[in-house]
Order: sequence, then C-alpha cells, then structure tokens
Amino acid sequence: MPPRGGNPAHSIKMAHLLKGRVHAINVTDGSRAVMRMSSLAMCKLLLEQGIEPVLQMACRDRNRIGLQADLLGAHALGIRNILCLTGDPVRVGDQPDAKPVHEFDSVKLLRQVSSLNKGEDPIDGQLADGSTTFFAGAAADPNCKSNSGLMRRLERKREAGARFLQTQMIMDPKILEKFCREIAAPLEIPVLAGVFLLKSAKNAEFINRVVPGACIPENLVQRLYESKDPSSEGIKIASEQVKSYLDISQGVHLMAIKAEQHIPNILEQAGINSVPQ
Repeated sequence: MPPRGGNPAHSIKMAHLLKGRVHAINVTDGSRAVMRMSSLAMCKLLLEQGIEPVLQMACRDRNRIGLQADLLGAHALGIRNILCLTGDPVRVGDQPDAKPVHEFDSVKLLRQVSSLNKGEDPIDGQLADGSTTFFAGAAADPNCKSNSGLMRRLERKREAGARFLQTQMIMDPKILEKFCREIAAPLEIPVLAGVFLLKSAKNAEFINRVVPGACIPENLVQRLYESKDPSSEGIKIASEQVKSYLDISQGVHLMAIKAEQHIPNILEQAGINSVPQ
C-alpha cells in the first residue's frame, strides 16, 4: 500500500522485508477510493530497489488519455506487470463527493493494453516507437454466487488480453478448487489466490459486514474469538491457506492491510523461505 503522504520510506521498508521471498509486490491504486501516493510512482521506487512490482491501474479517476499516458509512462520506466481494474466507487471512500470518470472499465483497459502490445496507436496507425510488452492481468471474485455470470465476465477479460487472474480474498479452499476447476482451467488462465490476513474476530466481522462479496466462515471467526492471541491466530490461518491454496492454484496473492510486516511470518509458517527470481 502506498503512503498517504509524500514520503515512501515506510512502504519501501515493508517491501524490503519481502525481497527474495516473493516473486513480485502488488501496489494498490487508490484502493477503497482513498487518497494515497500513486501506484505508478511507488512501482518505480520498488524497481529502483531491485523489487519487481505489479502496477494496479484503476479506471475510476482517469479518462482514456490519462490511462494511455500512464501506460506509456509505466513502460518507459520499466514496469511490465499491469493489473487492470475498474476501481472501487467513490461513495465507499473518504471523499464521496469526488467526481469519478469511468470512461474505461477493466475490460476496455485490458483491450487498450493489448492494443499497445500490438504497437497500435489509439488514433491511427502504429506507435512511433514500436509495441509495448506488458503482462496484463485482471481481478476475479470466486465467491460470486453466479458461476455463469462469473464465467461470462472472465471470458470477456480473457478475450481482452488478461493473462493471469488475481482473486479477492478466499476463505474456503473448496471455493477456490471449484473456481480453478470449472472456470479458470477451461479458460487456460493461471490464478493467484487471494489470502487475507485477519487481525481479530471483530476485524473479520467488520469485513463480512462492509466488504461486498466477503464471506469469512463462522469457524474462522470463532477461532479468532477463542484465541488468547488473535493476531498470531490470524497469521496461522493465513499460513494454512497459503499451503492449501498452492496445491490448488498457480500462486497466492497475500493481503495484509497495514500489517505487511507480518507477511514474512506467514511465509515462514507456510514453509516458504525464498522463491526463485
């Protein structure tokens, strides 16, 4: 998570805890419609530290010209991994009177990335400097109640150029297994399964109440309630999920909001001490 301010020192410190232990670090772009330093700037700072970033790009705040400019700028800076998102609505953020743009959605942004990768100028002809070489991905929510609706959306994203899927939090391995078997596998697209660090039972209940699509099972909430050290129990739950999900999907996407310092502990408990770069 980029800082809510102009000093990136803390974010870089958190990233260094993961250097050599993860393949890449995902950098959010105005997540939950809250102001933070740009994902583009943070990704460049990570590259300078020898850490591979995944640039999140949300369509909420920029028109097509702004998105196109940021894509070309990202490519010039050496950023290649792009997660294409529509973006959380401004009404859920702390500036609900802000004006959203949404000229593009995630599918249109994926198409734009694919077009640039073909060297196509958005107006006419070919890009003067040749094609880009982005590796684009998309978000997915395996907790969606409608399998057919989810399949249709992901088919559109795959056709638009998505080459990997990064999922929302998943708390049940059976849901992930069904998603990978019935949706991702037929689409021939790899999955990074979302693992979310729960800090306490109240934290879990809050997420269930306010986060669309979240479904933290009662047995996990109860484990946190009964634990003498809920923080350690949350780390243990996350490590169990990492181990389980790596047998089902092609990777995991660890989310530890404002608690990134615990990710090394999660990885250690999951038996992951380093990864090939």
